[in-house]
Amino acid sequence: MKIAILDVTGHPLPLLEGLPRVGEQIVDWLSPALPEATYRWYDIEQNAEPLPELEAFDGLLVSGSEHGVYDKTPWNRPMRELLIKCKDAGKPIFGICFGHQMLADTFGGRAEKAEIGVVVGARTFDFGRHCADTHVWHKDQVTIVPPTARITARAPYCPVGALEYDFPAASVQFHPEYSEYQLREIFRRARDNFLTGVEADEAVKSFAQSDVRSNLMSRETAAFYRKYLA
Repeated sequence: MKIAILDVTGHPLPLLEGLPRVGEQIVDWLSPALPEATYRWYDIEQNAEPLPELEAFDGLLVSGSEHGVYDKTPWNRPMRELLIKCKDAGKPIFGICFGHQMLADTFGGRAEKAEIGVVVGARTFDFGRHCADTHVWHKDQVTIVPPTARITARAPYCPVGALEYDFPAASVQFHPEYSEYQLREIFRRARDNFLTGVEADEAVKSFAQSDVRSNLMSRETAAFYRKYLA
């Protein structure tokens, strides 16, 4: 089972020197629950690595990004084309944050800047049978659900918190791959850069009122891939 991770998150240096890349974080988060898979992450945004060919992987995972689905990045259209090829080939796709938005926007829905603005820190999502605290950092949201998808999680500020499709695809708006320590360190370094001081302070305050599991959604994501690839 070969999983390709499309890392479309920037990693400006020297600001984030020594911190793990998002592709690495995703592997560290998912691999304990899916040890039988091999992982290859593609450094698309930071180092302009080309997107993989369809034949190079069995399953795909699209990371978060500082970009929106509406941004004219060099990889935006090619990524959409790759997602459609994956759907046609029946290869499972999982999306995180931007990946969640990109899947929705590609497959008949819409993602755009949210009226609420930037939301960062810890938030609780309702999964129907249970609620779970999560880490979030986004300014965009899915505003129109694709006709082939159903909502599987939501929050008061985010009506479309997670989606499952009627083909092998699923996605979440939150960030299960980030630890509180990693986010605190990014906030410290990026204060008044990525975030205003007020945004950073409020995000840190939210951590004290939450309990985000380190393996959040990892077993469920592993089961998703096994369903189609085992």
